Amino acid sequence: MESNQKSGDGLTGMQKEASLRALIQRTGYQLLQENGQRRYGGPPPGWEGPPPERGSEIFVGKLPRDLFEDELVPLCEKFGKIYEVRMMMDFNGNNRGYAFVTFTNKNEAKTAMKQLNNYEIRNGRLLGVCASVDNCRLFVGGIPKSKKREEILTEMKKVTDGVLEVIVYPSAADKTKNRGFAFVEYESHRAAAMARRKLLPGRIQLWGHAIAVDWAEPEVEVDEDTMATVKILYVRNLMLATTEETIEKEFNSIKPGAVERVKKIRDYAFVHFTQREDAISAMNALNGKLVDGSPVEVTLAKPVDKDSYVRYTRGTGGRGGALVQGEYTYTLGQVYDPTAAYLGAPVFYAPQILEDVCQKNNWGQPVYQLHSAIGPDQRQLFLYKVTIPALATQYPNVHPFTPAKLCTAVDEAKVHAAEHALQTLGLQTEGAEATFPGM
Repeated sequence: MESNQKSGDGLTGMQKEASLRALIQRTGYQLLQENGQRRYGGPPPGWEGPPPERGSEIFVGKLPRDLFEDELVPLCEKFGKIYEVRMMMDFNGNNRGYAFVTFTNKNEAKTAMKQLNNYEIRNGRLLGVCASVDNCRLFVGGIPKSKKREEILTEMKKVTDGVLEVIVYPSAADKTKNRGFAFVEYESHRAAAMARRKLLPGRIQLWGHAIAVDWAEPEVEVDEDTMATVKILYVRNLMLATTEETIEKEFNSIKPGAVERVKKIRDYAFVHFTQREDAISAMNALNGKLVDGSPVEVTLAKPVDKDSYVRYTRGTGGRGGALVQGEYTYTLGQVYDPTAAYLGAPVFYAPQILEDVCQKNNWGQPVYQLHSAIGPDQRQLFLYKVTIPALATQYPNVHPFTPAKLCTAVDEAKVHAAEHALQTLGLQTEGAEATFPGM
């Protein structure tokens, strides 16, 4: 078949060629195929000025593989002027099941997202639509816990370009140490992508340590109308010994009786207020204050529509971005201290086996990221993802190792995550001498 660039308008030989020709004749948009995607518009005819503002793009998933722009464009046009459609294509000329649609402003994108999510595009085929986000942040694990933020920032600027900021959280057990990972913010998605490629395991070590690198899960973006109703605060960087009673007393000190309840999990907590204005006042007054000797970070909790439970980003290449279960989702990136004592731990404790195997094979220290959510019954649920630095490129389809099960206890979630990683790698947990088959 002739390449698209050789045919006059790039349509010759495409599936639904006649329908696509009719579409571009009606709209005047161009349709070009390049690098595994087909681009409609971008910009549209007569467009002047910069591209649309951030937040104007939506992700449209669960597309029937034989659906193309001749069906998708008329549907999306109902909600606003289209700046661009990028449909991901395979080698057989079918779509890959998803596309990105950019409107001329974010209000049109917001309307389209609400109206098209779960829309029945064909009999029994429902679309999955959510916001699309340009990811500019990387997760870097395997960092020595003794390193300070300034040292990590300096090192990242040495080995990669376009670094804007480094976000480092203190260890839950020892506030003088970091948690073994950092989030690195870059000036653009391209800069982050180039840095990720450069930092892939085996290419660069930091302070003589193997590192794990992946796209950080983007912060949940919640519309202003929804955020205007939130009356729950998220409190981070608490001491392990700080109690719910201490937190409640501290937040009630701004206005006695304002706190409805407190739920603390390890070194963070959710503080529920009866009135939103009381939550705002407490947030402004207590953000950065020392509680039991630790400066706490206080922000509004971000609710997520449980129907939009899968987020896609350009950075993650179409992978689900955030864990959402029930009413709220939080990407906390917690790392459990591997030296923590577990009373009554079984002889064959999966996290210890995984750590021993990684040490014997020089794979680097396993990095655990804790994700938590509040379920519909207000119970806290937990899930760990496990990153093994030296295996990040060897097993890209299953890395980070992510179990499907949500647990009601942090300890249980860590054990389950370690067991999942061991099983995925074909390792056994029946003995401490676990190694790869054939090793």
